[in-house]
Amino acid sequence: MHDHAFLEPECSIANPRPDGRMEIYTGSQIPYADREQVARALGWPESRVHIIGMTIGGGFGGKEDIAGQIHAALLANVTGRPVKLLYDRHESLIAHPKRHATQIRVKIGAKQDGTLTAVETELYGDTGAYASLGDKVMTRATTHSSGPYEVPNVLADCYAMYTNNPPAGAFRGYGAPQAEFALESLMDEIAHELGRDTVDFRMQNVVRAGDPIPITNALGEGSAVEQFIISYALPECVEQAGASIEWQRRSDPNWKVDPERPHIRRGLGLAIAMHGTAIAGLDMGGADIKMNDDGSFNLLVGATDLGTGSDTVIGQIVAETLGVPLEDIIVYSSDTDLTPFDVGAYASSTTYISGTAALKAAEGVRQQIFERAALMLNTTTEGMYLHNRQVFTPSGRSVTLAEVALHSLHSQDQRQIQATASYVSPYSPPPFGAQYAEVEVDTETGQVTVKKLVMAVDCGTAINPVTALGQIEGGQAQALGYAEADPTFDVEG
Repeated sequence: MHDHAFLEPECSIANPRPDGRMEIYTGSQIPYADREQVARALGWPESRVHIIGMTIGGGFGGKEDIAGQIHAALLANVTGRPVKLLYDRHESLIAHPKRHATQIRVKIGAKQDGTLTAVETELYGDTGAYASLGDKVMTRATTHSSGPYEVPNVLADCYAMYTNNPPAGAFRGYGAPQAEFALESLMDEIAHELGRDTVDFRMQNVVRAGDPIPITNALGEGSAVEQFIISYALPECVEQAGASIEWQRRSDPNWKVDPERPHIRRGLGLAIAMHGTAIAGLDMGGADIKMNDDGSFNLLVGATDLGTGSDTVIGQIVAETLGVPLEDIIVYSSDTDLTPFDVGAYASSTTYISGTAALKAAEGVRQQIFERAALMLNTTTEGMYLHNRQVFTPSGRSVTLAEVALHSLHSQDQRQIQATASYVSPYSPPPFGAQYAEVEVDTETGQVTVKKLVMAVDCGTAINPVTALGQIEGGQAQALGYAEADPTFDVEG
């Protein structure tokens, strides 16, 4: 098992309102699911429960389950007084679901020339005393158990097993890390048996742009569109990260054994991975954008910012679409009374799902701005564009967004410029990544020390490179924790 170790433990405040409603402040990844579950526990209609998502000190999947929300609401309902329930670290470690401890059997067939012919996997995940998201996590583990490789024959079975252990549920990667660790370990063994460089052996067999993704399609995880890779920069990831860590050193005997410390052995390792973005046909995000009198905009989005910076990223998408600086976008998120519906912040989906919803809403607002500006300038909307808080015609005539807003709100044909949109992913496009590790092994004590990690990720276009880099570095830190490695290391993303 692997614990999320988020900085902020679980906390909920339930406040019974004079109008008979229950107001709950909580740090949760799934506020709308919280509302539904609290209402069920109280025997109330959902309209009587108001969930207000607060700034969260990390989640990583560990805040996708009820952790105090129901308990605080029940106590507040009985006492008629506000109730705050805050876990200490010990309680947090006991109560919230962990990463699934998983036993995995992998069998791979390969020809003498290195071509993969078949992969067979069998996965048993310890889901603990309660189901939580065990079935979904183990399904995702299975869809990734043949990795990012083109394999003509795949057989996979998975089981979520009830045990007397603490419950297991969602955790960053959602089952894929366990499956791909097992697969990548065996890929190294096969490369060794064939006398092949592990990088060359992998690159011989990886899926290419346009190739089907073996298990993902077979299980119907997405529509036919998912048969094709959307963004494909895996070769560049492998090449650039390999150059950074100086992969060629692994064959240098003078580097592998330090003459001054002959009991120390050095080595380099590589693993490649893919991980589907969002859950096809399930993840949904919504956004609403309203133009204010001064040309600024209120953005209401159902997504929860877990500390990943999604409020900023989604605001950036809207700001770029509407031709204004980010400070003109006032973001409200994660409030079940005010913001549009959102399934939850998980599965690496917020920028993709909620960001797309915000983009669609922004495009609707932009069109309304064009129509109002065309009325003001006595022209058509053709060729209009937004820049620097202004609407421009192709000939260079312009009006400011503040002027457009005032005209729309105070002219004879008054109209609020506003648009709402939602987005449901029809498929789960897989980003790719490559990670190299430099390790030292003390042959006298068995101590393994990770000296350097280098990861390269194909994330498409990084809307906010700083937060994207933070995601990479955070993933590397948690990976080291998962491997129980020496915490003194250098990372490069």
